[in-house]
Amino acid sequence: MMAKRRDILKLIGLAFAFSLLHAELLRAASRVPIRSDKPNIIYLLADDLGYAELGCYGQTKIKTPHIDRLAAEGMRFLQHYSGSPVCAPSRCTLMTGLHTGHAQVRGNKQIGGKEGWRLGSTKGGQWPLEDGTVTIAKVLQDAGYVTGAFGKWGLGTVGSTGDPQKQGFDHFYGYICQRQAHTYYPDHLWRDGRVEPISANRDGAEQVYSHDLIANEALAFIAANRDRPFFCYVPFTIPHVAIQVPEDSLAQYRGKWPDPPYDGSKGYFPHPSPRAGYAAMVSRMDRDVGRIMDLLDTLNLKEKTLVVFTSDNGPTFNGGSDSAFFASAGPLRGLKTMVYEGGIRVPFIARWPGKIEPGSISQHVSAFWDFFPTCCDLLGVKVLEPLDGISMLPALTGQPGQQQHDYLYWELNGQQALRVGDYKAVRRKRGPIELYDLQNDIGEQQDIAADHPAIVAKMKRLFESARNESSVFPLVRPKKIAG
Repeated sequence: MMAKRRDILKLIGLAFAFSLLHAELLRAASRVPIRSDKPNIIYLLADDLGYAELGCYGQTKIKTPHIDRLAAEGMRFLQHYSGSPVCAPSRCTLMTGLHTGHAQVRGNKQIGGKEGWRLGSTKGGQWPLEDGTVTIAKVLQDAGYVTGAFGKWGLGTVGSTGDPQKQGFDHFYGYICQRQAHTYYPDHLWRDGRVEPISANRDGAEQVYSHDLIANEALAFIAANRDRPFFCYVPFTIPHVAIQVPEDSLAQYRGKWPDPPYDGSKGYFPHPSPRAGYAAMVSRMDRDVGRIMDLLDTLNLKEKTLVVFTSDNGPTFNGGSDSAFFASAGPLRGLKTMVYEGGIRVPFIARWPGKIEPGSISQHVSAFWDFFPTCCDLLGVKVLEPLDGISMLPALTGQPGQQQHDYLYWELNGQQALRVGDYKAVRRKRGPIELYDLQNDIGEQQDIAADHPAIVAKMKRLFESARNESSVFPLVRPKKIAG
């Protein structure tokens, strides 16, 4: 058993060595260094991490010392929102600066037929971004950045219009299809448009952990491009289920709590101690955030790099996860797939030494679609495309003149939500509007719609005007007519 473990560790070590060699080859082949005052940008995106699953946001069971240090050295936002309560549309809003009332992708729509649903398939994927889409990655490319994405894509298959290398990324490594990311031991990942087999994981073997490979690639990319501005987008798959984690991380939590086994129902892999496994996954991701921070120190890039950490939506409810046990959403109502606060309010941490005040906290109300204009503001780039986002740069740097949103809007599968000031409205399938005062009721427990008819009327108008109709993602799907 010990010999087998040594072989696995050796294999992972060789993979990292290959990544570093690949990095040096890329660096040697890169254009003449154009080091300037343009900051490097690293955007770390957890998958289904809840608002309160980090120590710096109140988590007591799961240990996240490196992300907590990132917060201590930077700014922690308390009112930041994801683009959607589920994966693909949330990432679309991040890439395009448009909320889900205007975005091309408004749900998790699988393509590739039945074969695309099978784990291990190379044919699956999600609804693609359109040809000609202006993404933030393209804008940064045009501004002289080398761009890389490492992790989970979910916005189109290789060769489609949504291929990441057609949407602004020089390099991609990881899962193209987010359904394939339902295992951390895949038999392949994708590298720059090509399938890269992982032979050690064939036939269901659990030998090489995909998260480790992805983290190594991100580190190698940073090292390769240390002499020029880079945008490193790292959409980690952790802590999305299935609950799977190597023994060296699981040991930290095994036996700490009562931990009934998960039987693998509803399509996910079983686990003998799912609470320990889940916590171990988050801590393993935290470890790799620490590795990225350490590398920036080693390369003298800390002061030249804006690092962001956040999550694509709220905590999940299946696959053996136990959001109630970990109080994953904190005081918020709802989980992933829901437009209540628990489904969309997420942790957001930003560090940029010398620009962002260490240990600071912001109450600025912001969302994923603000990242696009923030980067443009940072670089002095004007974008002619209409955006729903506004720059967060003044809030980040403590400068005056921070613009505020008139409203934030979300829609998913018949659900709509609006935030206007401290008021939050929720409507399902064009039914009655619920209204909550987040200043006094962050948990959305008291529906005050009956007490504020004028505000409800305003919200109703906004629910109609804040969006356009999508033929691919209709707000309410028409009922099927029998016969």
